Amino acid sequence: MSSDSSKKRKPKVIRTDGGPQESKRSRPEADQDTKCYSEEAEVDLRDPNKDYELYKQTCQDLQKLMAEIQELKSKGNKDSAAEIEERRIQSCVHFMTLKKLNRLAHIRLKKGRDQTHEAKQKVDAYHLQLQNLLYEVMHLQKEITKCLEFKSRHEEIELVTIKEFYEEAPPEISKPEITTDDPHQQTLSRLDWELEQRKRLAEKYKECLANKEKILKEIEVKKEYLSNLQPRLNSIMQASLPVQEYLAMPFDQVHKQYEIARHLPPPLYVLFVQASAYGQACDKKLAVAIEGNVEEAKALCKPPEDSQDDESDSDAEEEQTTKRRRPTLGMQLDDKRKEMLKRHPLSVTIDLKCKDGSVLLLTFYYLMNLNVMTVKAKVTAATEMTMPISAGDLLSLDSLLSCLYPGDHGKRTPNPANQFQFDKVGILSLSDYVTELGHPYVWVQKLGGLHFPKDQPQPVIADSSLSASHMERTMKLLKMRLESRLALHKQFASLEHGILPVSSECQHLFPTKIVSRLVKWVALTYEDYLELPYTKDVVEASLAEDTHLYYMALIERGTAKLQAAVVLNPGYSSVPPIFSLCLNWKGEKTSYTDDNIRSMESEVNVYYKELCGPKPGYQLLTNQLQRLCVVLDVYLETETHDNSVEGPKEFPQEKMCLRLVRGPSRMKPFKFNYPQGFFSHR
Repeated sequence: MSSDSSKKRKPKVIRTDGGPQESKRSRPEADQDTKCYSEEAEVDLRDPNKDYELYKQTCQDLQKLMAEIQELKSKGNKDSAAEIEERRIQSCVHFMTLKKLNRLAHIRLKKGRDQTHEAKQKVDAYHLQLQNLLYEVMHLQKEITKCLEFKSRHEEIELVTIKEFYEEAPPEISKPEITTDDPHQQTLSRLDWELEQRKRLAEKYKECLANKEKILKEIEVKKEYLSNLQPRLNSIMQASLPVQEYLAMPFDQVHKQYEIARHLPPPLYVLFVQASAYGQACDKKLAVAIEGNVEEAKALCKPPEDSQDDESDSDAEEEQTTKRRRPTLGMQLDDKRKEMLKRHPLSVTIDLKCKDGSVLLLTFYYLMNLNVMTVKAKVTAATEMTMPISAGDLLSLDSLLSCLYPGDHGKRTPNPANQFQFDKVGILSLSDYVTELGHPYVWVQKLGGLHFPKDQPQPVIADSSLSASHMERTMKLLKMRLESRLALHKQFASLEHGILPVSSECQHLFPTKIVSRLVKWVALTYEDYLELPYTKDVVEASLAEDTHLYYMALIERGTAKLQAAVVLNPGYSSVPPIFSLCLNWKGEKTSYTDDNIRSMESEVNVYYKELCGPKPGYQLLTNQLQRLCVVLDVYLETETHDNSVEGPKEFPQEKMCLRLVRGPSRMKPFKFNYPQGFFSHR
């Protein structure tokens, strides 16, 4: 804008030169340019600082003149008009000076901008040149890097060592007189030797391929021979079945079982192999078999089908499901629980046969998603047995195998990882499903070679050595458990009728005449046992748990009634039963109030080894009850008679005792001495 204004003002400057207007109009444009150039030349000659001082002086003078004009006008004298006109002319001269200074300033500004633009163009040109040079440097560096990083094909070839090269290569290839001092020639010679070796190996490879083709043809001929031989072998095996049955050597059946065993999961396979080996080596009566759907087991081992088929099937399923109602959250959780608790289609069964012909049938299952094994049991007696009311829990699934090893009740999963899986699908505990799935005892996991360390969690793999180390002891414990439960079953049938079946081998443990008799034998629940006031010591000592069996025996003689609360450990007879006594005669007497009652408990609880009888000691419970009848007779017969009561003594003394009482606590003689037949103190 300033340059435009300066251009517009140039004609005015021209008009003030004093020449006529026509002559000015007729001048060519070159004359005007010459005047502009002269003014530009004048700019170069003038000092900007002096022009600035002139500008300041001119402004001050102009201000002074204006002030004087105003003052003269304010006075209003007629004589002052000439002075005002004179000062006005001076002011116009100052204005002309300011205009010229303004034009010079604009010209200086234009020249400064032009100079700045020229300098900027030079800088841009230098910068562009610098960028080009930097690009060329970068390109050259890349080319240098490529050259330095270039790897020849021979560097990837694994050549023999230099020592082996000179030892093995012929002189016409190795050329030691040339290659020893020249690394390049040495490398070329080594490559020539490598080529020569590879040619030899290629020829050898062709020979091996020819031999391979020849051997493959021979194998095909033998396969064809064997395929033709298989039907003949099958016919021979079929014809030999009667011979196998007669000699009790079922080779065909065993072969089929081992074919099916290939589809078992690892824990069940380990159990099958180790149980079969134990049966062959230690127990000929042990029978091991595989049951279940073999086709489903084979389907589990097959790889998933092609995804394209799955997509086509899924499209058809989506069309059907859109018409159906969407499943609720509860139904989805039920499906997830069923999938979580899914069992493998195959199971392993083991038949344990006792000497009396009774059979314990164990069926082992494998839960695939939980990686644990479970077991179900079934008992088949040799002879038909009556079912006593109190023997209901003896052969039940929850009690028969419980605590085979101490503390192993089979209500919790032994795999710590299962709890996190249960939390996802809303399962509180596996104990709610043991009736359907079976019990996951720890000894069952060990028979399958599974071990779940709690201190150092790690992947669990079926270990056959772990199974082999526990197989023999576990089978013996199972047989002992079955025999002891069957013995108790027979004893309970007699106890409910008030009969104490004492064997002939144990008759010498008791006197000939026993007056007290058993009148009642019933089963108790764990809660009922806890409510009895005279069983607190047993409960506080942690000798009574919910896995034990509880019974109540009532022994009578006259007006005296002795109640005996019995705790039967699942490990009977290795672990003896525990008796808690309460005598109702002349008041209620327990071990808390009567030392003799405590002594009577000691006779059956502490000195139980005297009552075990012949091994394995399955008559212990019956002998303990018989001992209670004996000590009750001694207690009642040795009690002092009240002389204030008329009539004969209620319990006349029939047992021979060396001393009736002893010590300040008046302890009675409960120990029976055979064959002398008298009672004494311990």
